[in-house]
Amino acid sequence: MSVSNSSYFHLVNWRTRVVAVPTILFSLGLIPTYSMAAGTLQDATEALGAAKLQSIAFSGTGRWYQFGQAPNPKSPWPPFDVSSYSATINYDHPAARVQITRKQVVEAGRDRPAPVEQKPDQYVSGNTAWNLAAAPGSATPTVQPQPAQVEERVTEIWTTPQGFLKAAAANNATSQAHNGGTKLTFTAGKNRYVGIINAKNQVERVQTWIDNPVLGDTEIDYTYSDYKDFNGISFPAQIARKQGGYPVLDLKISSVTVNPAVQIEVPADAANVPAITVTSEELAPGVYYLKGGTHHSVLIDQKDHLVLVEGPLNEARSEAVIAKSKELVPNKPIRYLVNTHHHFDHSGGVRTFVDEGATIVTHQDNKPYFQKIWSNKHTINPDRLANSKKSAKFAAFSDKHVLTDGQRVIEVHSIKHSGHNDAFALIYLPAEKILIEADAYTPLAAGVPAPASINPYSANLYDNIKRLKLNVDKIAALHGPQVVKLADLEAFIGK
Repeated sequence: MSVSNSSYFHLVNWRTRVVAVPTILFSLGLIPTYSMAAGTLQDATEALGAAKLQSIAFSGTGRWYQFGQAPNPKSPWPPFDVSSYSATINYDHPAARVQITRKQVVEAGRDRPAPVEQKPDQYVSGNTAWNLAAAPGSATPTVQPQPAQVEERVTEIWTTPQGFLKAAAANNATSQAHNGGTKLTFTAGKNRYVGIINAKNQVERVQTWIDNPVLGDTEIDYTYSDYKDFNGISFPAQIARKQGGYPVLDLKISSVTVNPAVQIEVPADAANVPAITVTSEELAPGVYYLKGGTHHSVLIDQKDHLVLVEGPLNEARSEAVIAKSKELVPNKPIRYLVNTHHHFDHSGGVRTFVDEGATIVTHQDNKPYFQKIWSNKHTINPDRLANSKKSAKFAAFSDKHVLTDGQRVIEVHSIKHSGHNDAFALIYLPAEKILIEADAYTPLAAGVPAPASINPYSANLYDNIKRLKLNVDKIAALHGPQVVKLADLEAFIGK
């Protein structure tokens, strides 16, 4: 629009007169106020230097929380002190590395193993995720593929303040006014992102949602505050992250490096994700130890149905366990799935058994928790239960539950006073003298030295065996390399 000199003069003159009017008229509402737009994508991109960033590195200290491992179904994730946190990100060729030095916080009234320093080293590049870690008893780190972590680690790139602005621009974000700033929304792949830019042109909050086998569409919520100048770039000195409703990270940032050289090559072994396999070992007639990877299950053949102990990890693992069970014992329905506790690595495949029609046997404190979280949406990666919408059937217990077909008896007992979990179960077959448990005791691989201190979880398991007067011969641990004898547990705890 063109403006004549006369019109321009009058416009300037009008503005001058408005400025000269006593401010009391504004407070009386007799003259309207006008505000300039602030907190836009363009303004924030300029203010935070996002356009000139190809990569970034930042470090700090604070707290990390172990997602999915709450000691009680009603508790937040357990905390770890972080003495060092370092993240390096390549925005141009999306990749990231995160290194953490952490140690679990001792919780009053909860008997846990002595805290040890952990140093996870985590990577993602493109569609490949992996860790570098040494196997027990070895000092040499090796590549450990982490295909289940790709989605989360990619979102960690695009939820950083500058990463969010880059992704918003690349994915045609929609905007709307929000508290003097702007709310931006866009979708990248299967993931939706929502971010808030405040009137200072700072990204103050970013939300996204990823799939989780237990929680379904799981919110990740970042808040950024106390922006400071770090080597010419504006970056938050405080980062807080929640996941699944509870804190998972709380960092105080001490240093930021602008455009560091970041070259994260994908190791050949990182893409070699092993196929899901289930092997079987018959421990007694009709009792099968179903092994594979890091988590195991046990199949028990009853007269007219099957009982399975543990649906770990995710749907893919449970489907493989179900297929192996039907191969070993065809033409019988899976009537019961016994769940040892609610930790996500031990309950990630339980929904698959609900869809299969099995009744879930679990501690009574887990029932309302499962009912609540299984009502969450599963739209990012719908599983079988999301599609079938079947209702879960429970057989919840407080101290003891017995399953029997009139011939074989299966006892499910509460593990009392364990520091690991408050709604914890062991399974015992009295005729076969077989104990089945998870996380209370993990047998050592051959050649691995015993720990210097006694694991209180294992000592507590032994105390429960004695309390319940169980005549145990074999222990089928749901972690570990093999079935062991009770004497192995006794030796492990110094008995």
